[in-house]
Amino acid sequence: MFGCLVAGRLVQAAPQQVAEDKFVFDLPDYENINHVVVFMLGTIPFPDGMGGSVYFCYPDQNGMAVWQLLGFVTNEKPSAIFKISGLKSGKGSQHPFGAMNLPQTPTVAQIGISVELLESLAQQTPVASAAVSSVDSFTEFTQKMLDNFYNFASSFAVTQAQMTPNPSEAFIPANVVLKWYENFQRRLTQNPLFWKT
Repeated sequence: MFGCLVAGRLVQAAPQQVAEDKFVFDLPDYENINHVVVFMLGTIPFPDGMGGSVYFCYPDQNGMAVWQLLGFVTNEKPSAIFKISGLKSGKGSQHPFGAMNLPQTPTVAQIGISVELLESLAQQTPVASAAVSSVDSFTEFTQKMLDNFYNFASSFAVTQAQMTPNPSEAFIPANVVLKWYENFQRRLTQNPLFWKT
């Protein structure tokens, strides 16, 4: 039903079932992993009204399991990318794996998936640093550049009464710059690669 992928490694498509509604994948040498992808294989959907909360578990310095909620997968959102590097320093959170005695070794972490009601998933708060930005770096750069340009151009705005005639300078009305800015942002939102056409 589930798969787990780490860049540079083989896909894991056979999780260990530790309870009727709980599954785990081992992540050997987890300290060298930045991101992990958890996905549904597409062979068996979740039952209606159900989804899977995704947890990251690592051993603390005493060898005790520390569980952190990463996010979830559902029939409507069958895959997700999570950033696990840097989570080792965080605190654990409540988790449905209870006191299960899952084997912990210093270099092996685990991804746990717990099948739960969608209403329960909606009330859970994942670790903030696990979310991977859905906006790519080019789009983010372009948005920041647009904001900077508009703010810079607006800082020179003067009223018509404040203008002094100068035949060697061209003046562009601020509303023209604003209209261009809004149109560019709209087009970028619709298709981040529109500028290539």
